[in-house]
Amino acid sequence: MNNYLEIINVCKSFRETEALKKVNLQIPKASIFGLLGPNGAGKTTLIRIINQIIGADSGKILLNGSLLKPQDISAIGYLPEERGLYPKMKVEEQLIYLSQLKGLTAREAKTKLNLWFDKFEIHDWKNKRIQELSKGMQQKIQFIATVVHNPQLIILDEPFTGLDPINTNLIKNEIRTLKAEGVTVIFSTHRMEQVEEICEIIALINKGEAILKGDVQAVKEEFKKNLFRIEFNGEYAHKENELFDVVEKSDKHLIIQAKNETRPNELLRFLINLVEVHSFNEILPSLNEIFIEKVEGKNHE
Repeated sequence: MNNYLEIINVCKSFRETEALKKVNLQIPKASIFGLLGPNGAGKTTLIRIINQIIGADSGKILLNGSLLKPQDISAIGYLPEERGLYPKMKVEEQLIYLSQLKGLTAREAKTKLNLWFDKFEIHDWKNKRIQELSKGMQQKIQFIATVVHNPQLIILDEPFTGLDPINTNLIKNEIRTLKAEGVTVIFSTHRMEQVEEICEIIALINKGEAILKGDVQAVKEEFKKNLFRIEFNGEYAHKENELFDVVEKSDKHLIIQAKNETRPNELLRFLINLVEVHSFNEILPSLNEIFIEKVEGKNHE
């Protein structure tokens, strides 16, 4: 898989604070990449460097195999966490203005915007001022401003802020469509359940360092605790054994933890001699659990 964006040994300091410490990331083309981290971890600094709002102290960034250049900004779409819209401007005139900043003519912008107004069913809103819109509607307008010039790299920082579930799903579907069309997406959020739902690859930054990165499923496998959930019928009378410990028990289910990396088949053979097993599933940790474990562990070093 080709990398569309490569971040190589990037460092950035603000006076005595090291915001980024030799960060290395590879972001494949046409992927949805989750950029995670607690507040103050360095995510926003890295995003600003990619957008050339600020410069790195050292290191380099490659975009599609070449060093990042000022003109590459037209290939990038950025939706910041803080809304960047002018409250007194009308929706359409503002979007045309922002599109022109990205290299489109007014005519090109109007044509593309009409397609997005159709998609989001918001033609009736294009002559309203931004300050008249709800927070969710403003977020939809800002999303359009991010993607209207057909960027090949899109950076979304908390893109679902202010959106109801229906409009959240609308934006999620558009993100997946863009990815299917070959666009590379960087998705930054504190909502781990959203990351699990749409991201394929993640990186976790803490105190300026990339402390965890990889395929979402592989990361979850790495942090699993050998826990299994069993749904059953019958009377389960637990006896100490060499295969597992019982973590949780009810009349209909068990959660057990395998000892000494006991294989699932051994556990299942043991259990079916005791009860009628209806389901047997390994429990993988959530990204939220992994996030807390890694960040708290790093902070206690």
